[in-house]
Amino acid sequence: MIQSRTVQQLEADLVALRAAAERAGCALACLFSSADEFEAAVIRARRAAGMFRPVRRRRPVRDGVLTLILAAVFLML
Repeated sequence: MIQSRTVQQLEADLVALRAAAERAGCALACLFSSADEFEAAVIRARRAAGMFRPVRRRRPVRDGVLTLILAAVFLML
């Protein structure tokens, strides 16, 4: 059964359809002119998020001292 619609409902649907079409057109547009620009933006965003920090090397002397202290505490108990 076909429902009858008022003119206002049809106009509201047309406005919504136009707005959806405009949003869809903007979604298809690419912000970058080349893949290099896109990759640079990805790397920039990752750096801002805290990735790509220098790797800290653990100091073997500190680890050895900590191991000796823990062994001494264990032997005292």
